[in-house]
Parts: sequence; structure tokens; C-alpha cells
Amino acid sequence: MATTLAPVDSREVLRCDHCHLVQFRTNNNLCRKCHLSLEADIEEPEPIVAEAVGQALPMGHGNQIQIAAAIRSLRLRSSLSQRQLALRMQVPRTYVSKIENDKATPTLSSLQRLATALEISVTELLEVATQNPAREAEVRELMADEFISELVPFISKLDAMQRSSFLTQVRELTTRPRRSA
Repeated sequence: MATTLAPVDSREVLRCDHCHLVQFRTNNNLCRKCHLSLEADIEEPEPIVAEAVGQALPMGHGNQIQIAAAIRSLRLRSSLSQRQLALRMQVPRTYVSKIENDKATPTLSSLQRLATALEISVTELLEVATQNPAREAEVRELMADEFISELVPFISKLDAMQRSSFLTQVRELTTRPRRSA
């Protein structure tokens, strides 16, 4: 527990037990110098860091948004340095670097400023961020198959029940043993 000193201006003056800084009580009850709790009994909440966000929304897997890679590729496509992009956004260059290196997650207003600075819409920015090159390569490989490419125009004409029935028939064909002639 921090040591309470004489009140000044009706605000409580405390000495931090860790760094011994004499200070007014802060709104968050953290020391201004060492950022530790001024009250020993109260545990301070864990700060949310970019790594925790990255764990909640793993980047680079499946259909997840890859905003860092998208921003870097769009910046390079526009032939801009991080400094030039930061100037257009009116933010520090380090903020652009942190976003591109997945150390910071941009806010909605930052996404808007990024899109404006890159001269695209937020929708276009998010479309680039959700592209999955591995999945696109898989689709290209499937479309290279003559049988699959002939089926594609007809699939859009089927309703959900017909698609399900077709899929069931294909599964049965592949699992049933072939008759020998």
C-alpha cells in the first residue's frame, strides 16, 4: 500500500512503494514513473497487446484478414515509402511500420486514412487483405482439370437440393467398388 501524505488541494498525495515517487493519486491508480499499482491489494488488469490480438485472429490462416501484408503490398504498388505514407496519413512513420509488421492493429479511422492515403476505398483495402494466394492457386489448379471446368457453368444453375444430390452421387461413385467387365 502506498504511503499517504498530507492532502494538497483536496487531492490525495501518495508515495509509490516501488520507486518512492511522491505524486498525486492518478485516475487509474498506477504510478506515473514505474506504472505499478499504487494499491497493493488491487491487481491491475493485464494490458492488451498486439500479440494477444494476433492470437484471437490468427493472421495468414484460411480466410483471415491479412491487413499488414495488404498495406505493405499496396504501399509498394503505389511506390511510397513508409515515411511518405505516414505523411499522407498524418501519423508517425513508426505507426505505419508497426501496422505493416503486425505489431499494431489499425483502428477504423486509421483504415479510412490508410485507404485515402493509398487512393483506394476501404472496401478495396479489405478485399486485398482477405485475398488468399494459396486458395487462389488451388482454384486455378482445379479449373485446369477438363472435367471440373466443364461442370462449373452448370453448378450455378442448380439449387441447394440438386447440389447436395449431385455431391452425394459423386461420393458414391468414388467409394463404390468398380465392376470389372
